[in-house]
This record gives sequence, structure tokens and C-alpha cells, in this order.
Amino acid sequence: MGIKVGDKVRFLNSVGGGTVTGFAGKDKVLVEDEDGFEVPTFIRECVIIDDGAPQVHSSNKPKPPVQEVVVRQPEPEEELIEETPEGERLNIYLAYLPVDPKAFQQTGYEAYFINSSNYYLFINYMYRENNSWISRYNGIVEPNTKIFMEEFEKGELNKLERICVQFVAFKKDKPFALKNAASVELRPDTVKFYKIHCFMENDFFEEDALVFPVVREDIPEKELLVSTVELQEAMMEKSKEDRRARQRIVKKQPAAAVVEVDLHIDELLDSTAGLTNTDMLTYQLDKFHEVLKQYAGKKGQKIVFIHGKGDGVLRNAIEKELKTKYKTYYYQDASFREYGFGATMVTIK
Repeated sequence: MGIKVGDKVRFLNSVGGGTVTGFAGKDKVLVEDEDGFEVPTFIRECVIIDDGAPQVHSSNKPKPPVQEVVVRQPEPEEELIEETPEGERLNIYLAYLPVDPKAFQQTGYEAYFINSSNYYLFINYMYRENNSWISRYNGIVEPNTKIFMEEFEKGELNKLERICVQFVAFKKDKPFALKNAASVELRPDTVKFYKIHCFMENDFFEEDALVFPVVREDIPEKELLVSTVELQEAMMEKSKEDRRARQRIVKKQPAAAVVEVDLHIDELLDSTAGLTNTDMLTYQLDKFHEVLKQYAGKKGQKIVFIHGKGDGVLRNAIEKELKTKYKTYYYQDASFREYGFGATMVTIK
């Protein structure tokens, strides 16, 4: 049986084979291998393979299926971050809103993290249980962004009696001022969660919310705790004052009486109806400036500004004004025995 075009053959003296596609002289055939190359081979070295299937010429071979080409869309460019001058200082807050204000006594709460700065923040939000900390949320928060962290029920409020926020601030693909990584521990007054009037108008939500500062103007919040050492010093100071009162002493010329100014908004205004927190703070600071201007020429005059402990907003604002606009004046915490931590004493220089 002679070899003809289209026969499938294998090589007798070597590995391989293919399909006969033509003749090269009287004693050679052209064999196309599986890679598509035509190999001249002696006819005597080819053995026809009879597989019972029709022989198919290479030009008529079924073509392999065309693979679907997936065109990948280019990744969208990251949204350009709009920076502000004030955003170069870190201002970080935690905020809590009732899930259903209309059912305030039964509803749970939503917890939000607010990053009011030009920096990305890698954060870890956690609470203390026994002698350990348990993370409730962690991740990266984009600049000038508020994010939802969790929803929890009233029964979990006891877990918020001691919370902590850890963070690292950075910018992407641009130079930035180095900010210290920090762990800020807070002890929110959980009683406020049960009082609807404690949820107030704010700059971050259309709804009323409880807002707790974590960092303001790059300065982390500190717990206002009275140490045993401070209590002992205050008691010793009082004891000394009592002993002095019982002794005969030669009195010097009395110094100018200490001026007390109560900056509580209820003492300054009969009504705060229609005023935002910002309006009230501005009014309190205007009163602060007015008093300092009144006594500007009286060197040595001591003025006690009573601002209360609260969340420390007014206290921090007063200290900022003293550091920037009244650098020559001396200021300190007023007498702990008389005012606790709720007053600042300024001495005119």
C-alpha cells in the first residue's frame, strides 16, 4: 500500500511523525509534524498509522478555539484630596448618634470616627475589659472624612466607660509634616447617652450627636484625673493656711484683690436660644478679651477665669489665646482647693 498525501505516519527509526503533505523526489515525502514544520523523510522510514479516522490535511485542520481577549479597564485615578490650611493640624473626634431618635429610650447607637485633617489616619478603636484591650474597629481613614464604625445596643454602654484610640498620621505620594503616633485614652460620661438633650447640634452631622474630641489642634486629649499626690498637696496647703490664720503676723500692703470672672454661658446670657456651640464659645472668648483689655495696665493684677471642667473646649481655647496674643502674661491653674480644675488664673505683666 503506497503512501499518499494526507496519510498519517510515524517515523520508523526516530521519535515523531505527522501528516504527509507532499513528495520530495521519488523516494522522499514531506511530513508535517505537530508543530507545523515539514520534515523531508525517506519513504522507507515511514509507517502509515491506520487509526480508522479520516486523514485531514493540515490546511483543513480544525483551528483551535479563539481565546477571548479580556481588555482590562485602566484603574481609576485616586481622587485628588482637597487640602485646607487648617487641615495641616490634626483634629480627631468620636461621635455617637441614636439609631432611632423617635424611640430614644429603646434604641441603640451608631459610632463614627471623624478625621478633620489633611492626613490619612491608620486607626485602632478599642475598649478596656478587665486588664486587657479589645479592638472594635481598625483601618485607614481618608483625609477630611467621617466613617461609620459600628452599631451597638444600650446594654453595651458599660464597655465605653474606658476607650482608647491609637493612630498614625501620614500622606500619600507627597511630603508632609511628621505627626507623633499616639494612644489617647478617654472616659466618656456614659450617663449622657441616656439624656436626649446631651445630643447636640454639631459641625459634622445634620442630626444631633454626642461628639468627643480625641485630638484638637495636634494636641491629644488628656484625662483630667486628680492624683493622690495632688490631693495631699492641696490638703497640706490648706493646713498651712489654717496655721497662718492663727498666728500674729505683720501684714504687708494688701495686693490688688483677685478678680473673678465666671465664663459659664448661663452666667453671661439670660438665654442661649438660637445659638450654636460656636456662637456661645465666641461670646465667651469676647468676654475674656474684654476683661484682659480692661486690666491691661494693672501690672500684677490677678484674674481668675472660671470656665469649668466640662469637655475642656473653653479651657483649651483660652490657653490658645494666651499663648498667641498674650505671651507676656503669666497663667496657671487657679487654686485647686477653691476651683478644682475648673479655672485659670492670669497675672498681668
